[in-house]
Amino acid sequence: MPIVLLRVDERLIHGQVVVGWGQALGLQRVVVVDDELAAAPWEQELYRLGVPPEWEVIFVSVDEAAPRWPAWVDEPARTAVLLRDVTTLARLADRVDLRGTTVNLGGLHARPDRQRVLPYLFLGEDERTQLRRLAERGIAIEARDVPAAPAVPLTELAPV
Repeated sequence: MPIVLLRVDERLIHGQVVVGWGQALGLQRVVVVDDELAAAPWEQELYRLGVPPEWEVIFVSVDEAAPRWPAWVDEPARTAVLLRDVTTLARLADRVDLRGTTVNLGGLHARPDRQRVLPYLFLGEDERTQLRRLAERGIAIEARDVPAAPAVPLTELAPV
């Protein structure tokens, strides 16, 4: 499966993804699924500055991602798909079959409606509910900030 990383991280493209995950996974392509960023070419250019020139970088909305998903799965380019939030993940999962996929939760930061789960991960009750529903659909959910860190399963992040 050439989608080697499906990550939810508010920062999207940043050093931890490029250096940590990119090198460990041998990334060749980054797909950012984010409705707002897909409509903001000047912001896209800022994000592109942070990736190696040999990587392909694609910005798409959820609706644009759905029909392209099968090609990304079948193509040989080692791809990371990045999403800004759990709601976007849930919307994507409503449009493409993510059963058997592992979702990596990266940096979701403090807000008044969230509680600290890990030093880099804060979740609100709505996000926990959405993640549990995704897990019920056969999607594995884990948190891990860097590749060398141990994965923390959803059962520890959002116990019932």
